[in-house]
Amino acid sequence: MTRHDDGDVERTFAALPPAHGRGFAQTWWGQAWLTALEGTALDSAQLKTGRRLARAGAVGAMSVRPGRLTAVVQGRDGTAHRADVLLEALSPDQWDRFLDMTVERAGHVAALLDRDMPPHLVEDAAGAGVELLPGLGDLEPTCDCGAWDHCGHTAALCYQVARLLDQDPFVLLLMRGRAESSLLDDLQTRGGTSNAEASTPEGMDAAEAYAAGDILPPLPPLPELPVEPGVPPSLDTETPPASGIDPAALEFLAARTAVQAHGLLRGALQAGSDVELTSAQDAVRLAAGAPGPEMTDRLAAGSGRGREGLATAVRAWRHGGREGLSVLDEEWQPQDETLARARAALDSAWDTGERPELRARANRWTVVGAPVQLRLGRDGRWWPYRKERGRWQPAGGAAQDPATALASVTAPSSAEHSPGEGTL
Repeated sequence: MTRHDDGDVERTFAALPPAHGRGFAQTWWGQAWLTALEGTALDSAQLKTGRRLARAGAVGAMSVRPGRLTAVVQGRDGTAHRADVLLEALSPDQWDRFLDMTVERAGHVAALLDRDMPPHLVEDAAGAGVELLPGLGDLEPTCDCGAWDHCGHTAALCYQVARLLDQDPFVLLLMRGRAESSLLDDLQTRGGTSNAEASTPEGMDAAEAYAAGDILPPLPPLPELPVEPGVPPSLDTETPPASGIDPAALEFLAARTAVQAHGLLRGALQAGSDVELTSAQDAVRLAAGAPGPEMTDRLAAGSGRGREGLATAVRAWRHGGREGLSVLDEEWQPQDETLARARAALDSAWDTGERPELRARANRWTVVGAPVQLRLGRDGRWWPYRKERGRWQPAGGAAQDPATALASVTAPSSAEHSPGEGTL
């Protein structure tokens, strides 16, 4: 570990070995990192190139420091390129809020020390106004190959960093601006102060709180959709533009971006107008909170799934929430463009000769001779499934790339597959 003159701490990780035949992220937070990459990159071909370079071990030693990842990546032609990926560090105020939130919940500290990042830690941080995981557009690429968006080199770096995050979530916290040692020191200091000043909290029995039902205030109403997209500021100023900059082109791009943002907001508000879970879905959500056996039996009966079915549904919920549950429950037939895009994704995901033989039925593609399956969600993402004791079980979170989703499944040695499915 290296400390720079400006106080930042840098960690350098040796080049990871090739990743043939495996996914890049096994943990949910590693998969969230890849979602931020794959949901932002405009060129899917560059993502495919990045996966190939990462799997081939073309990414050299990786430097991680607040706000920046760096590595030298060997291109397919053997040329070395410096690739950087920028991620905004948290502000001092955000770190204060994160630390205050963490010391109030002993389980969060214990999870971090176990190199774990449970969803409720990230959710509690978000509730405090601190986004730990990157969102769409947060991973900003820069590469000396000259690409302005994610190229194969920066994508390869991101795929390898997902493997680092799997092993140690403190890598993400370093990118966000705080090294492990200083973070633990701050937590210990605040924890000691908090314990010294703490008084006996008042509360009520958990069963009574649950029965009350209305102890939390209602959520605020959704904001109204603007009538039309905003108008970007004019770039027609007296100051001459920098060399190579076309103000008219920038104004056009800004205007189109405003239109696109308006459309995304419209879709989000329309989706948000129907956010309530059904009673059966809510039963699964409650069961995912690991209640006692008596409550689990009640939820199993109330959801109509039975104990085994509820356990499967809980796995789906933990991998993907409502979307993961829908993929478990719903079998649907892709039509026209959706089916064409799915087939194109399957055709391009593997190199020639590497693609497994698949049998298709509706939105499900099963590997011939293996208890492994891919399910296509209505949003175009692929979900891995594995057959266990004769029943298909969710085996991981969603991925944009079917090969990545399939590689994340560690199949049992005994192969089972479903009969009666047509070959694709």
